Amino acid sequence: MTENQTVQQKSVRRNRVAAAACFAAALITVGVVGTQSATADGATPNAARPTAVAVAAPGLGSADLVQSEDFRQGLNPVGATVSLTGREGLSACSGEETMRDLTKGTATGYASVAWTFDTPGRLAESAASAPTGTEAATWEQQLVALVQECQDEPAGHWYYGAAHTLTTNGGTAHWYLAYNGDGTVSGGAAVLRSGTKVAIVELTGRPTDAPAYVEGIVTAALNRLNS
Repeated sequence: MTENQTVQQKSVRRNRVAAAACFAAALITVGVVGTQSATADGATPNAARPTAVAVAAPGLGSADLVQSEDFRQGLNPVGATVSLTGREGLSACSGEETMRDLTKGTATGYASVAWTFDTPGRLAESAASAPTGTEAATWEQQLVALVQECQDEPAGHWYYGAAHTLTTNGGTAHWYLAYNGDGTVSGGAAVLRSGTKVAIVELTGRPTDAPAYVEGIVTAALNRLNS
């Protein structure tokens, strides 16, 4: 590949960021209510939290995704959009890539959620259930490659930092802090796998100098996927 082709490829990828940023509007909403956490049908109402209700697919459903109570002080969720189609953009680095594309439509179930807050920022999670552990491992590697596309960026452009590994009973996460062009931390991303379930989580627009915050969200997401 020539140098010009490499530059053009990076330019196309960065232009996809705008498409990824609009993915919440493109999701097919299964249900959004303003009074309880984002759980599967049958959840107990909680007047302090929003909810997104979806019928769970076999082995995978909205209960496997980040819930409103998983957000620590500083992020107050006000709405959630849930989809079971796998057609949402996976990351700000891929834009047009979807979980259904990545899995070639072979997943036994899809689930995603986009959380909005009372401050600028958004959290998006997309998950898929694989027919076998081998396929899940392949999807995990592909998702990691998507995130790592944004580790090497021109000066002044936002980027993902070095990979961190988090392991819990039955699950593993590879997570990355996101940095603004000026080097300040602003959210992060993680690729999760638990058995045959895989997911990608991205927290954007959240300036913070506390990496532990992102790690906490990743831990909560992995625990949900393990459930």
